[in-house]
Amino acid sequence: MSLFTHRAYWRWSAGVQFARLPATMAPLAFTLLTTATTGSYRLGGVLMSVYVAAEMVCAVPAGRLLDRLGPARGLPALLLLTAAGFAVLAAAAANHAPAAVLTALVVLPGVAASALSGGFRTLLADTVDDALLPRAISVDAMLLEGVLIGGPALVALLDLAGTFVPVAAMAVTCVAAAALVPRRAGAHDRADSAGDVPPARLTAYLPWLGCAFTVGLLLSTIEVAPLPLVERLGAPPTAAPVVIAVLSGASIVGSALYAWRGKTGDPRLFLGGFVVGGLVLAAGLGWPGLLASVVVIGGCTGPLVAATSVNLQRLLPKNRRSAGFSLSFTVQAGGFGLGSLAVGVLPLWLAPVFGVFAAATAGAMLVVKPARPIGTVSVTP
Repeated sequence: MSLFTHRAYWRWSAGVQFARLPATMAPLAFTLLTTATTGSYRLGGVLMSVYVAAEMVCAVPAGRLLDRLGPARGLPALLLLTAAGFAVLAAAAANHAPAAVLTALVVLPGVAASALSGGFRTLLADTVDDALLPRAISVDAMLLEGVLIGGPALVALLDLAGTFVPVAAMAVTCVAAAALVPRRAGAHDRADSAGDVPPARLTAYLPWLGCAFTVGLLLSTIEVAPLPLVERLGAPPTAAPVVIAVLSGASIVGSALYAWRGKTGDPRLFLGGFVVGGLVLAAGLGWPGLLASVVVIGGCTGPLVAATSVNLQRLLPKNRRSAGFSLSFTVQAGGFGLGSLAVGVLPLWLAPVFGVFAAATAGAMLVVKPARPIGTVSVTP
Protein backbone atom coordinates (compact mmCIF):
# COMPACT_ATOMS: atom_id res chain seq x y z
CA MET A 1 0.00 0.00 0.00
CA SER A 2 1.22 3.50 -0.82
CA LEU A 3 1.58 5.87 2.10
CA PHE A 4 -0.41 8.54 0.27
CA THR A 5 -3.46 6.24 0.06
CA HIS A 6 -3.03 4.91 3.60
CA ARG A 7 -6.17 6.20 5.35
CA ALA A 8 -5.11 5.02 8.81
CA TYR A 9 -1.83 6.92 8.52
CA TRP A 10 -3.53 10.18 7.55
CA ARG A 11 -5.96 9.83 10.45
CA TRP A 12 -2.98 9.32 12.76
CA SER A 13 -1.23 12.29 11.15
CA ALA A 14 -4.23 14.58 11.62
CA GLY A 15 -4.44 13.54 15.26
CA VAL A 16 -0.78 14.14 16.01
CA GLN A 17 -0.75 17.54 14.28
CA PHE A 18 -3.75 18.64 16.38
CA ALA A 19 -1.99 17.34 19.48
CA ARG A 20 1.19 19.28 18.62
CA LEU A 21 -0.56 22.54 17.82
CA PRO A 22 -1.06 23.71 21.44
CA ALA A 23 2.67 23.43 22.17
CA THR A 24 3.48 25.67 19.20
CA MET A 25 0.71 28.12 20.17
CA ALA A 26 1.55 28.25 23.89
CA PRO A 27 4.51 30.71 23.96
CA LEU A 28 2.67 33.52 22.18
CA ALA A 29 -0.75 32.60 23.62
CA PHE A 30 0.52 32.73 27.21
CA THR A 31 2.31 36.01 26.60
CA LEU A 32 -0.74 37.69 25.07
CA LEU A 33 -2.98 36.31 27.81
CA THR A 34 -0.90 37.53 30.73
CA THR A 35 -0.11 40.87 29.12
CA ALA A 36 -3.81 41.58 28.67
CA THR A 37 -4.89 40.38 32.12
CA THR A 38 -1.97 41.35 34.38
CA GLY A 39 0.00 43.82 32.28
CA SER A 40 3.14 41.63 32.48
CA TYR A 41 4.52 39.75 29.51
CA ARG A 42 7.12 38.26 31.87
CA LEU A 43 4.41 36.18 33.55
CA GLY A 44 3.76 34.58 30.16
CA GLY A 45 7.39 33.48 30.07
CA VAL A 46 7.06 32.04 33.56
CA LEU A 47 3.94 30.10 32.56
CA MET A 48 5.74 28.69 29.53
CA SER A 49 8.75 27.67 31.63
CA VAL A 50 6.54 25.89 34.18
CA TYR A 51 4.59 24.20 31.38
CA VAL A 52 7.77 22.89 29.70
CA ALA A 53 9.30 21.83 33.03
CA ALA A 54 6.17 19.84 33.90
CA GLU A 55 6.32 18.14 30.50
CA MET A 56 9.97 17.17 30.83
CA VAL A 57 9.73 15.91 34.43
CA CYS A 58 6.63 13.81 33.81
CA ALA A 59 7.33 12.54 30.27
CA VAL A 60 8.77 9.16 31.21
CA PRO A 61 6.37 8.34 34.11
CA ALA A 62 3.40 9.32 31.95
CA GLY A 63 4.85 7.26 29.11
CA ARG A 64 5.05 4.24 31.40
CA LEU A 65 1.40 4.78 32.28
CA LEU A 66 0.52 4.84 28.58
CA ASP A 67 2.45 1.61 28.06
CA ARG A 68 0.35 -0.08 30.74
CA LEU A 69 -2.99 1.30 29.56
CA GLY A 70 -2.18 1.07 25.87
CA PRO A 71 -1.73 4.28 23.82
CA ALA A 72 -5.05 3.81 22.01
CA ARG A 73 -6.86 3.91 25.37
CA GLY A 74 -4.60 6.27 27.29
CA LEU A 75 -4.03 9.02 24.72
CA PRO A 76 -7.66 10.19 24.55
CA ALA A 77 -7.76 10.47 28.33
CA LEU A 78 -4.53 12.48 28.45
CA LEU A 79 -5.70 14.73 25.62
CA LEU A 80 -9.00 15.44 27.37
CA LEU A 81 -7.13 16.22 30.60
CA THR A 82 -4.89 18.60 28.66
CA ALA A 83 -7.94 20.25 27.12
CA ALA A 84 -9.52 20.64 30.56
CA GLY A 85 -6.30 22.20 31.87
CA PHE A 86 -6.22 24.82 29.12
CA ALA A 87 -9.94 25.57 29.56
CA VAL A 88 -9.53 26.07 33.32
CA LEU A 89 -6.49 28.29 32.72
CA ALA A 90 -8.43 30.49 30.28
CA ALA A 91 -11.38 30.72 32.68
CA ALA A 92 -9.13 31.64 35.61
CA ALA A 93 -7.40 34.35 33.59
CA ALA A 94 -10.77 35.70 32.47
CA ASN A 95 -11.72 36.02 36.15
CA HIS A 96 -8.49 37.89 36.96
CA ALA A 97 -6.88 35.11 38.99
CA PRO A 98 -3.57 36.09 40.62
CA ALA A 99 -0.24 35.14 39.05
CA ALA A 100 0.41 32.34 41.56
CA VAL A 101 -2.88 30.65 40.67
CA LEU A 102 -2.20 30.87 36.93
CA THR A 103 1.27 29.43 37.47
CA ALA A 104 -0.16 26.51 39.42
CA LEU A 105 -2.93 25.85 36.90
CA VAL A 106 -0.53 25.55 33.97
CA VAL A 107 1.02 22.47 35.59
CA LEU A 108 -2.01 20.26 34.76
CA PRO A 109 -1.86 20.62 30.97
CA GLY A 110 1.92 20.32 31.13
CA VAL A 111 1.76 17.02 33.01
CA ALA A 112 -1.08 15.63 30.88
CA ALA A 113 0.65 16.57 27.61
CA SER A 114 4.04 15.17 28.63
CA ALA A 115 3.63 11.74 27.00
CA LEU A 116 1.55 12.72 23.98
CA SER A 117 4.47 12.70 21.53
CA GLY A 118 5.73 9.35 22.77
CA GLY A 119 2.24 7.84 22.71
CA PHE A 120 1.48 8.98 19.18
CA ARG A 121 4.88 7.75 18.00
CA THR A 122 4.11 4.34 19.52
CA LEU A 123 0.78 4.27 17.68
CA LEU A 124 2.57 4.98 14.40
CA ALA A 125 4.25 1.57 14.70
CA ASP A 126 0.78 0.05 14.95
CA THR A 127 -0.58 2.09 12.05
CA VAL A 128 1.89 1.51 9.20
CA ASP A 129 3.96 -1.53 8.37
CA ASP A 130 7.71 -1.64 8.77
CA ALA A 131 8.56 -0.94 5.13
CA LEU A 132 6.57 2.32 5.16
CA LEU A 133 7.90 3.55 8.50
CA PRO A 134 10.91 5.66 7.29
CA ARG A 135 8.73 7.38 4.69
CA ALA A 136 5.93 7.93 7.22
CA ILE A 137 8.29 9.60 9.71
CA SER A 138 9.76 11.82 7.00
CA VAL A 139 6.36 13.01 5.78
CA ASP A 140 5.43 13.71 9.39
CA ALA A 141 8.59 15.80 9.81
CA MET A 142 7.56 17.90 6.82
CA LEU A 143 4.09 18.47 8.25
CA LEU A 144 5.63 19.37 11.60
CA GLU A 145 7.39 22.34 9.97
CA GLY A 146 3.98 23.64 8.95
CA VAL A 147 2.65 23.25 12.49
CA LEU A 148 5.66 25.11 13.91
CA ILE A 149 4.99 28.02 11.59
CA GLY A 150 1.20 27.86 11.75
CA GLY A 151 0.85 27.76 15.55
CA PRO A 152 2.02 31.34 16.29
CA ALA A 153 0.24 32.64 13.18
CA LEU A 154 -3.01 31.07 14.38
CA VAL A 155 -2.60 32.68 17.81
CA ALA A 156 -2.12 36.10 16.25
CA LEU A 157 -5.25 35.61 14.17
CA LEU A 158 -7.42 34.29 17.03
CA ASP A 159 -6.27 37.06 19.36
CA LEU A 160 -8.20 39.48 17.19
CA ALA A 161 -11.38 37.73 18.37
CA GLY A 162 -10.50 38.00 22.06
CA THR A 163 -7.69 37.63 24.57
CA PHE A 164 -8.84 34.23 25.82
CA VAL A 165 -9.70 32.74 22.45
CA PRO A 166 -6.20 31.33 21.63
CA VAL A 167 -5.98 29.34 24.89
CA ALA A 168 -9.56 28.15 24.45
CA ALA A 169 -8.64 27.07 20.91
CA MET A 170 -5.75 25.07 22.33
CA ALA A 171 -8.30 23.13 24.39
CA VAL A 172 -10.44 22.54 21.29
CA THR A 173 -7.49 21.16 19.30
CA CYS A 174 -6.80 18.66 22.09
CA VAL A 175 -10.40 17.45 21.94
CA ALA A 176 -10.09 17.09 18.14
CA ALA A 177 -6.88 15.10 18.57
CA ALA A 178 -8.58 12.80 21.08
CA ALA A 179 -11.33 12.08 18.56
CA LEU A 180 -8.75 11.16 15.91
CA VAL A 181 -6.65 8.73 17.98
CA PRO A 182 -6.62 5.39 16.11
CA ARG A 183 -8.49 2.79 18.14
CA ARG A 184 -7.23 -0.39 16.48
CA ALA A 185 -3.79 -1.82 15.78
CA GLY A 186 -2.81 -2.67 12.24
CA ALA A 187 -2.87 -6.26 11.05
CA HIS A 188 0.92 -6.43 10.99
CA ASP A 189 1.07 -5.38 14.63
CA ARG A 190 -1.45 -7.98 15.78
CA ALA A 191 0.43 -10.68 13.90
CA ASP A 192 3.65 -10.19 15.84
CA SER A 193 2.06 -9.30 19.18
CA ALA A 194 2.85 -12.73 20.60
CA GLY A 195 6.55 -12.02 20.55
CA ASP A 196 8.54 -9.02 21.65
CA VAL A 197 12.02 -7.58 21.74
CA PRO A 198 13.80 -8.27 25.04
CA PRO A 199 14.93 -5.13 26.86
CA ALA A 200 18.30 -3.93 25.58
CA ARG A 201 21.09 -2.67 27.80
CA LEU A 202 21.21 1.03 28.53
CA THR A 203 24.36 1.38 26.44
CA ALA A 204 22.41 0.24 23.37
CA TYR A 205 20.14 3.29 23.60
CA LEU A 206 22.83 5.88 24.28
CA PRO A 207 23.92 6.48 20.65
CA TRP A 208 20.32 7.12 19.56
CA LEU A 209 19.60 9.35 22.54
CA GLY A 210 22.83 11.15 21.62
CA CYS A 211 21.45 11.69 18.10
CA ALA A 212 18.24 13.15 19.53
CA PHE A 213 20.22 15.41 21.86
CA THR A 214 22.39 16.59 18.99
CA VAL A 215 19.38 17.58 16.88
CA GLY A 216 18.04 19.83 19.64
CA LEU A 217 21.44 21.23 20.55
CA LEU A 218 22.56 22.28 17.06
CA LEU A 219 19.15 23.41 15.81
CA SER A 220 18.75 25.75 18.77
CA THR A 221 22.05 27.39 17.85
CA ILE A 222 20.39 28.57 14.64
CA GLU A 223 16.76 29.01 15.66
CA VAL A 224 17.53 31.06 18.78
CA ALA A 225 20.32 33.15 17.26
CA PRO A 226 19.28 34.32 13.77
CA LEU A 227 19.58 37.96 14.82
CA PRO A 228 23.18 37.84 16.12
CA LEU A 229 24.16 35.58 13.20
CA VAL A 230 23.11 38.20 10.63
CA GLU A 231 24.37 41.11 12.73
CA ARG A 232 27.79 39.46 12.76
CA LEU A 233 27.74 39.89 8.98
CA GLY A 234 26.70 43.54 9.21
CA ALA A 235 23.16 42.85 7.98
CA PRO A 236 20.05 44.58 9.40
CA PRO A 237 17.73 42.74 11.84
CA THR A 238 15.17 42.32 9.04
CA ALA A 239 17.49 39.72 7.49
CA ALA A 240 17.12 37.36 10.48
CA PRO A 241 13.94 35.65 9.19
CA VAL A 242 15.87 34.67 6.05
CA VAL A 243 18.00 32.31 8.14
CA ILE A 244 14.95 30.60 9.64
CA ALA A 245 13.25 30.38 6.25
CA VAL A 246 16.32 28.72 4.70
CA LEU A 247 16.57 26.31 7.65
CA SER A 248 12.90 25.32 7.38
CA GLY A 249 13.07 25.01 3.62
CA ALA A 250 16.17 22.82 3.76
CA SER A 251 14.55 20.64 6.41
CA ILE A 252 11.46 20.14 4.28
CA VAL A 253 13.53 19.31 1.19
CA GLY A 254 15.74 16.90 3.16
CA SER A 255 12.70 15.12 4.58
CA ALA A 256 11.07 14.99 1.13
CA LEU A 257 14.13 13.39 -0.44
CA TYR A 258 14.38 10.95 2.43
CA ALA A 259 10.69 10.06 2.08
CA TRP A 260 11.12 9.61 -1.68
CA ARG A 261 14.01 7.22 -1.09
CA GLY A 262 11.96 5.30 1.50
CA LYS A 263 14.89 3.71 3.35
CA THR A 264 16.28 4.23 6.84
CA GLY A 265 19.76 5.30 5.71
CA ASP A 266 22.93 5.50 7.77
CA PRO A 267 22.62 8.06 10.59
CA ARG A 268 26.42 8.45 10.67
CA LEU A 269 26.17 10.21 7.30
CA PHE A 270 23.70 12.74 8.67
CA LEU A 271 25.77 13.23 11.84
CA GLY A 272 28.72 13.97 9.57
CA GLY A 273 26.61 16.64 7.89
CA PHE A 274 25.95 18.15 11.32
CA VAL A 275 29.68 18.22 12.05
CA VAL A 276 30.53 19.93 8.76
CA GLY A 277 27.62 22.36 8.98
CA GLY A 278 28.38 23.26 12.59
CA LEU A 279 32.06 23.90 11.88
CA VAL A 280 31.24 26.16 8.93
CA LEU A 281 28.68 28.00 11.06
CA ALA A 282 31.24 28.54 13.83
CA ALA A 283 33.87 29.74 11.36
CA GLY A 284 31.80 32.77 10.30
CA LEU A 285 32.58 32.61 6.57
CA GLY A 286 30.22 35.37 5.49
CA TRP A 287 26.84 34.94 3.88
CA PRO A 288 27.91 31.97 1.69
CA GLY A 289 29.19 30.12 4.77
CA LEU A 290 26.12 30.96 6.86
CA LEU A 291 23.62 29.87 4.22
CA ALA A 292 25.60 26.76 3.28
CA SER A 293 25.85 25.64 6.91
CA VAL A 294 22.14 26.23 7.50
CA VAL A 295 21.24 24.28 4.35
CA VAL A 296 23.45 21.32 5.35
CA ILE A 297 22.15 21.21 8.93
CA GLY A 298 18.53 21.64 7.85
CA GLY A 299 18.84 19.04 5.12
CA CYS A 300 20.26 16.46 7.54
CA THR A 301 17.77 17.13 10.34
CA GLY A 302 14.74 15.26 8.99
CA PRO A 303 16.70 12.18 7.88
CA LEU A 304 18.58 12.02 11.19
CA VAL A 305 15.35 12.26 13.19
CA ALA A 306 13.77 9.52 11.08
CA ALA A 307 16.78 7.18 11.26
CA THR A 308 17.01 7.69 15.02
CA SER A 309 13.31 7.00 15.49
CA VAL A 310 13.37 3.81 13.41
CA ASN A 311 16.39 2.42 15.22
CA LEU A 312 14.93 3.26 18.63
CA GLN A 313 11.77 1.38 17.71
CA ARG A 314 13.88 -1.62 16.79
CA LEU A 315 15.45 -1.62 20.26
CA LEU A 316 12.44 -0.77 22.43
CA PRO A 317 10.19 -3.57 23.70
CA LYS A 318 6.58 -2.96 22.72
CA ASN A 319 5.52 -2.58 26.33
CA ARG A 320 8.03 0.24 26.84
CA ARG A 321 7.79 2.21 23.60
CA SER A 322 5.76 5.15 24.91
CA ALA A 323 8.20 5.67 27.77
CA GLY A 324 11.20 5.23 25.47
CA PHE A 325 9.99 7.65 22.83
CA SER A 326 8.93 10.12 25.52
CA LEU A 327 12.48 9.96 26.91
CA SER A 328 13.87 10.57 23.42
CA PHE A 329 11.70 13.66 22.90
CA THR A 330 12.66 14.91 26.37
CA VAL A 331 16.37 14.47 25.62
CA GLN A 332 15.93 16.40 22.37
CA ALA A 333 14.13 19.19 24.24
CA GLY A 334 16.93 19.22 26.81
CA GLY A 335 19.44 19.65 24.00
CA PHE A 336 17.44 22.55 22.62
CA GLY A 337 17.39 24.18 26.05
CA LEU A 338 21.14 23.79 26.55
CA GLY A 339 21.82 25.10 23.05
CA SER A 340 19.68 28.15 23.78
CA LEU A 341 21.62 28.70 27.00
CA ALA A 342 24.92 28.41 25.12
CA VAL A 343 23.81 31.12 22.69
CA GLY A 344 22.97 33.36 25.61
CA VAL A 345 26.18 33.01 27.63
CA LEU A 346 28.95 32.07 25.18
CA PRO A 347 30.63 33.85 22.27
CA LEU A 348 28.59 33.32 19.12
CA TRP A 349 31.34 31.38 17.34
CA LEU A 350 31.66 28.93 20.24
CA ALA A 351 27.98 27.94 20.60
CA PRO A 352 27.86 25.67 17.48
CA VAL A 353 31.02 23.85 18.61
CA PHE A 354 29.05 22.06 21.32
CA GLY A 355 26.65 20.73 18.68
CA VAL A 356 29.62 19.60 16.58
CA PHE A 357 31.09 17.78 19.58
CA ALA A 358 27.75 16.10 20.35
CA ALA A 359 27.35 14.95 16.74
CA ALA A 360 30.91 13.61 16.60
CA THR A 361 30.41 11.78 19.91
CA ALA A 362 27.16 10.15 18.77
CA GLY A 363 28.78 9.16 15.48
CA ALA A 364 31.78 7.69 17.30
CA MET A 365 29.49 5.58 19.51
CA LEU A 366 27.82 4.17 16.40
CA VAL A 367 31.18 3.47 14.71
CA VAL A 368 32.78 1.79 17.71
CA LYS A 369 29.87 -0.42 18.68
CA PRO A 370 26.56 -0.08 16.84
CA ALA A 371 23.68 -1.26 19.03
CA ARG A 372 22.11 -3.10 16.11
CA PRO A 373 22.73 -3.21 12.35
CA ILE A 374 21.87 0.25 11.08
CA GLY A 375 20.82 1.57 7.72
CA THR A 376 18.19 -1.09 7.02
CA VAL A 377 14.47 -0.80 6.40
CA SER A 378 13.29 -3.53 8.77
CA VAL A 379 12.54 -2.57 12.33
CA THR A 380 11.70 -6.05 13.60
CA PRO A 381 14.23 -8.23 15.49
